[in-house]
Amino acid sequence: MSAQGSLAFDEYGRPFLILRDQHSKKRLTGIEAHKSHILAAKSVANTLRTSLGPKGLDKMMVSADGDVTVTNDGATILNMMDVGHQIGKLMVQLSKSQDDEIGDGTTGVVVLAGALLDQAEQLLDKGVHPIRIADGYEMAARIAFDHLEKITDHFPIDAKSKEHLIETAMTTLSSKIVNRCHRQMAEIAVEAVLAVADLERQDVDFELIKVEGKVGGKFEDTMLVKGVVIDKDMSHPQMPKKITDAKIAILTCPFEPPKPKTKHSLEVSSVEDYKKLRQYEKDKFEEMVQQVKDTGANLVICQWGFDDEANHLLLQKQLPAVRWVGGPEIELIAIATGGRIVPRFSELTAEKLGFAGIVRELTFGTTKDRMLVVEKCKNSRAVTIFIRGGNKMIIEEAKRSLHDALCVIRNLVRDNRIVYGGGASEISCSLAVSEEAEKISTLEQYAMRAFADALESIPLALAENSGQPPIHTLANVKSRQVNEKNPRLGIDCLNRGTMDMKTQHVIETLSSKRAQIMLAVQLTKMILKIDDIRGREDQI
Repeated sequence: MSAQGSLAFDEYGRPFLILRDQHSKKRLTGIEAHKSHILAAKSVANTLRTSLGPKGLDKMMVSADGDVTVTNDGATILNMMDVGHQIGKLMVQLSKSQDDEIGDGTTGVVVLAGALLDQAEQLLDKGVHPIRIADGYEMAARIAFDHLEKITDHFPIDAKSKEHLIETAMTTLSSKIVNRCHRQMAEIAVEAVLAVADLERQDVDFELIKVEGKVGGKFEDTMLVKGVVIDKDMSHPQMPKKITDAKIAILTCPFEPPKPKTKHSLEVSSVEDYKKLRQYEKDKFEEMVQQVKDTGANLVICQWGFDDEANHLLLQKQLPAVRWVGGPEIELIAIATGGRIVPRFSELTAEKLGFAGIVRELTFGTTKDRMLVVEKCKNSRAVTIFIRGGNKMIIEEAKRSLHDALCVIRNLVRDNRIVYGGGASEISCSLAVSEEAEKISTLEQYAMRAFADALESIPLALAENSGQPPIHTLANVKSRQVNEKNPRLGIDCLNRGTMDMKTQHVIETLSSKRAQIMLAVQLTKMILKIDDIRGREDQI
């Protein structure tokens, strides 16, 4: 008990606890605790609100080391924010959950959760019990899910009809920094996913898609390589820069004489002994190189380094080599070329070699930067997206943007049902929930109406970020959806003159929309059930 406090007795012998450090602690209960939690969550949500949609604004994050990140990706912003409040940290985890599960919609889910809590605060002020609010939200979420099923479209996923996939990827990329050439980026993302996708099993292995970036050039120079790009060059400048019909030995053992595994000391007492040691090393190097040559290999890719003597010997024997290639790259090269990773020279055989049509060295501008490209591989399922950009910051943001696009296309391969974006599905669900709320006589009807109002926060934010009058624009879309019975009408963020999202090709996946609503409701329920909080005064 000494760490927490001490046990004492009053004059009647009844025990009571004296807790330590009570002067520096604070306790909130009931409505005050709820208000504190809701305020923290709303603060986080309001930070992201202006980043929603194609006209959303970017945030600049500066780390403790002075590294600058400019992004409007919700998960990245929250991950880099220094959030102290525990409920604020839950919002960060909510965004991360959406990113891990779906890959897209990380900003929308936080904005929706903030709106749900904002509406719950108004109901709490009216005296509605938090459990009844949570139950009402749960009922409304089920109605929204059923309605989403009714308004979905779907299209076949195959290598021939890529246009719908490209349009969906373009919707994801429209709010990113790459939107200047988002058609090209969307096509690259679709090609990459379809190259590695198993359409029969409806599965996509992201391990086979590598995203590499190099500063210099412009976005338009970004390309998809049907093979592997590694940030290395040939170990000797006089080795050939291009190898056709490459037979690749993939080694995880170093080019050096074997050493005892135990601690040892070697005493060289004469010149003859030293010469013998030198000759032994040279013989071993020659033996290793000859073992590789005997298998028919004409390129060595080694995970470890080798010294200048081994390097010179490899050049003499006309055996090009690449050293210090990382573990993930080694594995990807082995998958792409159909080779086996060999841990010992004695185990190297011709059957374990990988095959590639071309291995060539890329050079960039006036810099001495070089990269190796392994193309026309035996297994064409391994691909690399090679991004070019003006600076490192832009390349990192392009990587995040392409990751979102890749995730969306993967989700479509798994489930090809879609809904229309621009706030159209949220407005349609809002109208459906409001209609169902009229049929319920219990107290939950107020929570259901609040849920419908919270759903409208997404189209409101889209209109506001696009410079349109939010309330007038939302009212106009709602009235047209009711009158025309058209759930595809949304906010015309890009001022194209039509509110029909099908005509504008603004497409989102059903799985993303369902996950947003489900995760936001789960978090709201969890926060509403906390009515007592004790902690340090500066943390509450």
